[in-house]
Amino acid sequence: MDHVAYDWHLTHDLDVFLGRAGEFLRSRPAEHTVPLTVTDTLRRRGPHGFGEEAPVFGFLEREGSVRAAFFRTPPYPLSVTPLSEEDADALAARLADAGHSPPGVFADHAGATAFAEAWQRRAGAAATLRRRERLYHLGTLTPPQPAPPGRARVATKADRSQLIRWHGEFAKTIGEGGARDDGAWADDRISYGGVTLWETPDGTPVSMAGATAPVAGQIRVAPVYTPADLRGRGYAGAATAEVSRAALASGAEEVLLFADLANPTSNGLYQRIGYRPVSDFARYDFTT
Repeated sequence: MDHVAYDWHLTHDLDVFLGRAGEFLRSRPAEHTVPLTVTDTLRRRGPHGFGEEAPVFGFLEREGSVRAAFFRTPPYPLSVTPLSEEDADALAARLADAGHSPPGVFADHAGATAFAEAWQRRAGAAATLRRRERLYHLGTLTPPQPAPPGRARVATKADRSQLIRWHGEFAKTIGEGGARDDGAWADDRISYGGVTLWETPDGTPVSMAGATAPVAGQIRVAPVYTPADLRGRGYAGAATAEVSRAALASGAEEVLLFADLANPTSNGLYQRIGYRPVSDFARYDFTT
């Protein structure tokens, strides 16, 4: 099987990657939402938009066509498009031969599992299932009724410290605290109006719902966060509904979001306001 490993081409050059794999990624924007939005951020913010170490990209090419792709923005795990078991094994071999040691993988459930098993064989690493997520797309938006007291507004530079604090708290809740500079994230989102706040009648922000910049006709809602002491009052639902409405109004053909399958509250909320399941994803962590 090793002879197919070098069908995988690796590069640190984003333009080279998108020049070869961009059309493939845009061909299925919902399925490829993560690589589309991450590469868009790197284009806007530069190669260190997610960390100091240079990103690595790759694509699987056979008979002149791209069949799969991956990227990694350290310190985050590898992210791959759907893979067969054979292609996952080929990718594991290619990365191992090139001296790469991803700390984990995130992909559709079958692809992530296939790569995790291949990496265990190739690198002798133990793979632990860390999180399962469900990708949803918006059908008919149904805002919660009644809405909680207050209103929605787009975050501005005046909200920067609030966004930095909340993004840090959100990252800790999903086990990624410190992985990305919270200030850089806030600056990026403020630059294109990428965070909607729900505030109480007295003007106090109580929840936020972010949105990626539009790319390939899709926008993904992320992150959604309400401080623990303010949950259960409908703020997250109201903020999510408003950012979803704004995404549709901007012309997005598809509005997407991920929800942790271990959190039935958020999954139920998103379905009540109109989101419908697309597919399941998984995150594995690797340890030597």
